[in-house]
Amino acid sequence: MKHQIPLLHLIILLCPLFMVAQTQEQVQMANNPLAKANSIGFQNYYAPSLFGLPGQSVNTLMIRPVVVTPRLIVRATIPLMTVPTVKNPPLSGLSDINIFATYVWFFPKSYTDFGIGPIVVLPSATDSILGAGKYQLGVAAVLVQPLSKTVLLGSLITWQASVISANNAAEKRPSTSLLNFQPFYVFQIGGGFTLKGTAVWMFDFTNGHYSIPLGFGLGKVMVSGKAIISMGIEPQFTVLHKGVGEPEFQLYAGLNIQFPAKGSLTPKKEDGK
Repeated sequence: MKHQIPLLHLIILLCPLFMVAQTQEQVQMANNPLAKANSIGFQNYYAPSLFGLPGQSVNTLMIRPVVVTPRLIVRATIPLMTVPTVKNPPLSGLSDINIFATYVWFFPKSYTDFGIGPIVVLPSATDSILGAGKYQLGVAAVLVQPLSKTVLLGSLITWQASVISANNAAEKRPSTSLLNFQPFYVFQIGGGFTLKGTAVWMFDFTNGHYSIPLGFGLGKVMVSGKAIISMGIEPQFTVLHKGVGEPEFQLYAGLNIQFPAKGSLTPKKEDGK
C-alpha cells in the first residue's frame, strides 16, 4: 500500500491558523466531549507502518455526529476504513457503526463533569474484513476536569462485547470483547491554539492484543458566526503493544464543528454567588 497522507491531514496542515480570536471558555468547550453542543466531527487516523506487516498501512476516517439534550449526549461513529489484504489490493469500505448515549452529571459546586451510558455496535461493515460480524453491547464513561481556565484533563473509557451474530456465516467468527481507554489533556497557549494529546489505548481481550500509543499535537479553535470550529493534528507513537497489525506510528487529524446550546458558555457559579 502506498504511503499517502489523507486529504483531511492536508486540509489541517494547509488551513490558515490566524483566524478569529477565541475566549478561553470557547477553547475549553471545543475540546470538551461533554460540551452542551450539537456537532459534526471528522477524525482521521493514518498508520503508515504496522507491527508485523512491513510495507502495509491502514487509514480510518471517522464521521461523528453528536446530538445533545440538557442531560443526554448521543454520539454515533461511522468509520470508513482502508486496510491491507493478504493477496489482493487494499480494501476500502464501511466498518461497524458505534452509537453511545451518555447521561451527564454536572456538579453544581465543581467544574468536574461525568457521563455514563450504553453502547450499541451495529455489524454494518461492507466486507467481513472490515468488521466483527456481531451485534455488540457495552458501556461508556467520560470524566472531564478543568484544572484551570487554560488546562483541561479528562478520560473516555468504553467496553463492548458481542451478543449475537449478524448472520449464519458470522456464527463461526470469534466473539468480541474490546476495551478502549482515551486519556486526554489540553493546554491553551493563546490565540485559540492548544497543545494536546488524545491517543486511544486499545485492549482486545478476545485475542490478547493491546496497543498503547502516546501523542502530543497542535490544535486550533476558531469562531464563525454561532459555530465553534476546532481542528488539530497529532503524531502518535505506540510505546507498548502485542499483536500483528497494530500501528507502530499513526498521524491523527481532526476537524469538529460545534453549535453550542443557549447559555452553554456561562460559567458555573457557587451557591449564593
